[in-house]
Amino acid sequence: MAKLYHPPMHTAEHILNQTMLQMFTKERSFSSHLEKKKSKLDYRFNRNLTEEEINNIEKKVNEVIRQNLDVSESFLNIEEAAKFVNLSKLPKNAGNNIRIVKVGNYDVCPCIGEHVKNTSEIGTFKITSTSYNDGVLRIRFKLENKIIIKEYSE
Repeated sequence: MAKLYHPPMHTAEHILNQTMLQMFTKERSFSSHLEKKKSKLDYRFNRNLTEEEINNIEKKVNEVIRQNLDVSESFLNIEEAAKFVNLSKLPKNAGNNIRIVKVGNYDVCPCIGEHVKNTSEIGTFKITSTSYNDGVLRIRFKLENKIIIKEYSE
């Protein structure tokens, strides 16, 4: 049964998690709260982000969104899935077949939530604030329904 997350926000969460993995962390967020208007993710971290890092994360997430990547799902046997995705967050009663969600070639992970069919449906990603407390970095973000215009160099 799928969780009833707002599909654009949930897909943006996947992209943010993969961006954080590539830029800073060894693990996806350990806690999340996803809503249509605003969301937050918590990471085990050793400090708050700098303004430059926040800008770089936003830029990377929006670059991925602009690629108009297809979002797909497949079901794999748990042993096969364990070869290429982290299954540590799966409940013990997850069963033998695991739903895997892919955001183009950018992100792949087990997931039960709802997603958009293509990243073009997400909008513009914006970090609204970050905070650091007792080993936890919290990133708060929202989606703006602006049309993303590609920048062209002449």
